[in-house]
Amino acid sequence: MAKALITWGGWDGHEPDKVAAICADILTEAGMTVSVHDTLSCFDDAAEVATHDLIVPVWTMSTIEPHQAEAVSEAVARGTGLAGCHGGMCDAFRANVLWQFMTGANWVAHPGGDGVVHTITITDPDHPITEGIADFEVATEQYYLQTDPANRVLATTRFPVTTWYHSPNGPVDVPQVWTRRWGLGRVFYSALGHKAAIIASGPAHDLLRNGLLWAAQGRAAARDTGEAYEDYASAGKHF
Repeated sequence: MAKALITWGGWDGHEPDKVAAICADILTEAGMTVSVHDTLSCFDDAAEVATHDLIVPVWTMSTIEPHQAEAVSEAVARGTGLAGCHGGMCDAFRANVLWQFMTGANWVAHPGGDGVVHTITITDPDHPITEGIADFEVATEQYYLQTDPANRVLATTRFPVTTWYHSPNGPVDVPQVWTRRWGLGRVFYSALGHKAAIIASGPAHDLLRNGLLWAAQGRAAARDTGEAYEDYASAGKHF
């Protein structure tokens, strides 16, 4: 049976316990064995971390020890999926550049704060994560992220909605949902999830569910394509 590891903590304003519970319910309903932790010590044993098919971090800000970030990186590189949402994954561990590289972005602003009505535009409707999901409006934080151009972008939102110092730069579409690879592993991110209610139902929930399950299939997909960890590993320090 597939195994998932969920860990939550950090800034309480993002309701990490409730977000973790939503993710746990999704994965349990899909037939996965799920372990939920409220500490990062679950990343201390690198060998144990690598036994999981999926890791779901729910940690806004906070700090992570280098060996813990490296344990996650190595697990994902060997086929474990990594999936998360909002600040719980891409505003986590701001001082750790390995984390930012692996996840594909870092948060920088949400002009207008909470409750900004904006459109999530599906830009890749043929991906399994977005299939059957149309453009939709949300009223929540609109996340401005600095993103890796290597990400496969599935959905964007257009700035500016709220006038601020960035407005003179003109309209820009900022990625909100994407996938990427990290070695053999699949990485998924959705910017939606400022409060648990945003991802509890509707298209935001559907994107999260589909993304979690897609990321968990990375190891099996690598076996099907004949890819091996050694295809991407190399000696030396890269961060």
